[in-house]
Amino acid sequence: MTMKGPSRKQIIVPMSIENNNIFMRNLATHVVNINRLLKNAKSKVLVDYIHSDPLGISVITNKVSLQSNLQITD
Repeated sequence: MTMKGPSRKQIIVPMSIENNNIFMRNLATHVVNINRLLKNAKSKVLVDYIHSDPLGISVITNKVSLQSNLQITD
């Protein structure tokens, strides 16, 4: 799910609490790897930061991203 506001662009990734905890332990590595993948795909979208919320994780990006832009990270 992609949401946008005047100053925020975020992608909500639903996941279980267990997977969320595992993901958050290695957060810095994940941000670096996601940004590397996006850069290699010549995307102008970059991840600013990721935080945990009740629905899963929220990925905050520098630009509004389309679902098709994020398919490359699958």
